[in-house]
Amino acid sequence: MKLVWSPEIATKSYIDTVKTCELFQESGVAELVSAMAAGWNAQLIVETWSEGGLIATSVGLAIASRYSCGSRHVCLVPDEQSRSEYVEAMGEAGVSTEVIVGEAEDAMSGLSGVDFLVVDCRRRDFQRVLRLAKLSHRGAVLICKNANSTNNSSFKWRSVLDPASRLVRTVFLPVGKGLDIAHVAVGGGSSGSSQNVSRWIRHVDQQSGEEYVIRK
Repeated sequence: MKLVWSPEIATKSYIDTVKTCELFQESGVAELVSAMAAGWNAQLIVETWSEGGLIATSVGLAIASRYSCGSRHVCLVPDEQSRSEYVEAMGEAGVSTEVIVGEAEDAMSGLSGVDFLVVDCRRRDFQRVLRLAKLSHRGAVLICKNANSTNNSSFKWRSVLDPASRLVRTVFLPVGKGLDIAHVAVGGGSSGSSQNVSRWIRHVDQQSGEEYVIRK
């Protein structure tokens, strides 16, 4: 099996997220990652979050999980204070998700088959989370948000991938505070044809009005 792109599902999740997150007045990251997670029919969506972080991306991923058949959305937080703040904020947005509290090693140990992972570069352990991820045999989409952070200055995708994984494609988008995105195949097979990889979505930054098209 492999990741298969569905533009119809991506569009539905994108529009739903736009409607839900319109009050957050953030930079469009939520809508983009929501469309990607739903469009790739991600079965295990994992994200990291910590106290004081923005919630819109989490809302977008929760919405995407509704469009992905049988999908599970999990958020990793470092402590109980973060968990309490996260659950409250998600509740106010009218969505909920599974939350795991703990250090990266403990939090990631029980998660196998990750095919969509969003980490925050402002967290010091973001590279460790990527290294510990047990990716799906279908392949995975990995996203570093806030990629302009100083913690990300020397980051290289190949430094965090398992030797059995193959880096299919990477792209950096100037959306929000930077999105560094990688499409990864696991094992000897491919997670999709180059045509599928290039068929990502057209995205308009709501604040700047700039339009981005991810294509080969």
